[in-house]
Amino acid sequence: MVKTLEQDLRGHQCQWTLWTMVTSPRIRPEFCSLRYGLALIMHFSNFTMITQRVSLSIAIIAMVNRTQQPGLFNTSTERPLAFTFNHSNRSIKEFNTAEVSVYEWSPETQGIIFSSINYGIILTLIPSGYLAGIFGAKQMLGAGLLISSLLTLFTPLTADFGVILVIVIRTVQGMAQGMAWTGQFTIWAKWAPPLERSKLTSIAGSGAAFGSFIILCVGGLISQALGWPFIFYIFGSIGCVCCLLWFTVIYDDPLHHPCISIREKEHIVSSLAQQSSSPRRSVPIKSMVRCLPLWAIFTGFFSHFWLCTIIITYLPTYISSVLHVNVRDSGVLSSLPFIAAASCTILGGQLADFLLSRNLLRLITVRKLFSSLGLLLPSLCAVALPFVASSYTTTIILLILIPGTSNLCDSGFIINTLDVAPRYASFLMGISRGFGLIAGIISSTATGFLISQDSVSGWRNVFFLAAAVNMFGLVFYLTFGQAEIQHWAKERTLTRL
Repeated sequence: MVKTLEQDLRGHQCQWTLWTMVTSPRIRPEFCSLRYGLALIMHFSNFTMITQRVSLSIAIIAMVNRTQQPGLFNTSTERPLAFTFNHSNRSIKEFNTAEVSVYEWSPETQGIIFSSINYGIILTLIPSGYLAGIFGAKQMLGAGLLISSLLTLFTPLTADFGVILVIVIRTVQGMAQGMAWTGQFTIWAKWAPPLERSKLTSIAGSGAAFGSFIILCVGGLISQALGWPFIFYIFGSIGCVCCLLWFTVIYDDPLHHPCISIREKEHIVSSLAQQSSSPRRSVPIKSMVRCLPLWAIFTGFFSHFWLCTIIITYLPTYISSVLHVNVRDSGVLSSLPFIAAASCTILGGQLADFLLSRNLLRLITVRKLFSSLGLLLPSLCAVALPFVASSYTTTIILLILIPGTSNLCDSGFIINTLDVAPRYASFLMGISRGFGLIAGIISSTATGFLISQDSVSGWRNVFFLAAAVNMFGLVFYLTFGQAEIQHWAKERTLTRL
């Protein structure tokens, strides 16, 4: 009996050892763990914010008389854009005259409305990142998402009170979204183990690309079937539901989460043991200004957003004017690149963490590799576009590849602030996105000016200029980019009050 008991104990010990090896977080990532659940909720949050941001771009076609084709308001049999599925005048009048409002907004006014949300984001990127690091990202991000959702619900009502109020609403909504975007990196600084940062942030960030795809696909259908106000009602309501999930499930750090397992908590805490998590009283601005690795990240953001903004803003126009397709097909084709972008974001994060977990490449090598792919490949595709304009298939493939390959930067310099200064990751992400938004404003203005001069040579100059900006950002990042925690971002035992 003693021998039998001994054998049973040895058997159970072997089974326990095997189970520990199989389920160890150091050997196999826990895709069903709480931190991956948080990544999915952030994915949903980013999905919600981008759909709320782009909703007006879709709805304004039905909101503004000047954007409609002549057949929409007379007895012509011309098909009204892509939002009516039959050619009858009864259907046209049913959805676009008596039941919904139409506003006489000039193209210049529309441009101001569109740009107002960007100015709002710029206003809050830096202060919200700093405040999120002090007061907690959960409240900062959740409040931003809630405010943006409520303002989306009230947008149709405010449009009836005049364009000034719409501009104010969009500016405040931009400020709210600026709070939400930057707060995410404060959470990942405490939740994401170093070898899983690329995967977690890419899962969360891919929500923006997926949201762009969905709103471009279904926005027109909602406007045609229910009326343009329901675009705002539906996606504003989705945002409110997301807020409930956010405030219920999200916590600022794993130590205070009531549902996290002990093993996962220990794994996260031990993996982040060498990084500071203590509160700070000041931001070392002078040290940051002198830090070339930070300027390398800022330059990368500027270059990345330059081309991305052109694609997001002018892709339907390019497809319609160069490929000469109708607006309905242009909308569907314009949504395809964002599925590629979401897929490449997730796959890039998986590959980056695989290379790190197997010790195949050093951290800085991985960051520079994915930054190179994310800036070089889309530049090559952009430069090739003017020369293949006569080929429908080749042009579509290149247009799909540009945002897809560009999102490989998510595993490069975009999360590099978590490497060089995890204590100030949210604050620095606000500055980085500020550089990106400035690039987007400049590139949009420059693109409009170049196209207005001459369509053929204008598009060629637009893509050549974008490629040049990307190459400058890539060379600068490869020269000065680093992945070690900077001395001014490390824990100090003695502080001066």
